[in-house]
Amino acid sequence: MGLPGAVGHPGPHRIHPDRRTGGVDPGERRRHPAGGGGEALFRIRPREFPAILDLLAEDVRWEHWADAFAQRAGVPWLQQRTGRAGAAEFFRVVGAFEIAEFAVLSIMADESQVAAEIAIDAAVPGGGRYRDEELHLWTFNGDGTISRMRHYVDTAKHIAAARGEDTTRPQP
Repeated sequence: MGLPGAVGHPGPHRIHPDRRTGGVDPGERRRHPAGGGGEALFRIRPREFPAILDLLAEDVRWEHWADAFAQRAGVPWLQQRTGRAGAAEFFRVVGAFEIAEFAVLSIMADESQVAAEIAIDAAVPGGGRYRDEELHLWTFNGDGTISRMRHYVDTAKHIAAARGEDTTRPQP
């Protein structure tokens, strides 16, 4: 399955309020993340990160939420960012990870959001490592571009990994 937004992709996708087709025009089902191609959003490889930027609204909000302890603690990959440049910075940060596992366990979608349950095992710069089961929530605006992205994670594991701790080691 190709990555939406990759070279040769015909452009922005549109969400249509037709529940019979999952809210997506059947002609666009293969391209729209909330349609049949949603899993492609969650199977990108670091070298493909630039392709996803085409799917983002100019003013996309990345990790925008009140009182995030991971943001307070300075976890680099969970910082609040805005716009495509902010999203590109996120991808630059996670591009330095050594990812041992990134598995899409399930995908849920409606007309305006796609959520994926993810299992991830990653070593981060500075010696930290975590294994987590996360939810990645993507929100779409009226023109079908991504307007918001948020990770739902085990914040304590991410804070510890950012500080250099290997959270996958058994505790005594």
